[in-house]
Amino acid sequence: MSDLTDKAAAIRLLVLDVDGVLTDGRLHFLADGTEVKSFHVRDGAGIKALRKAGVEVAIISGRKSAAVDARMAELGVGNVIQNCDDKATAVRELMTKLGVEKKEVACVADDTPDLPMFEFAELAVSVADAHTDVIARATWTTDNVGGRGAVREVCDLILRARQQPGEIQ
Repeated sequence: MSDLTDKAAAIRLLVLDVDGVLTDGRLHFLADGTEVKSFHVRDGAGIKALRKAGVEVAIISGRKSAAVDARMAELGVGNVIQNCDDKATAVRELMTKLGVEKKEVACVADDTPDLPMFEFAELAVSVADAHTDVIARATWTTDNVGGRGAVREVCDLILRARQQPGEIQ
């Protein structure tokens, strides 16, 4: 197996940023101030398949959004940390809570505020349209951009490495 495949096969926790990873990074507000986010259905299917395979998925976002709470509840993602200024501490606390080591953690990021999460991830992933500093520090970069199937690509990588093809229900 390749080094990337070996790293992906060991993953037990996938940590995702939201804006720019699960979304395309744009912020949409209605006239009344309500925020609207668009999530790609394939990313959701990948998250469901990964969870079904026994991999924990967590969200760590610097912003707070009811749309994120709603989408993650729909996908069964229980570890949702929003309005987080210290993403490194959040990852470290999740690792302790879930009993995982660095070699079992993957993080997906798009911008420099996410870089501290990479310290705790053996598999540090940047989306294709990430900031150049994130791409430079990543173990692997997706072909797809944030909000357009990049997360599904990561889920598929992990599932293939574990030799567990993702079943979509």
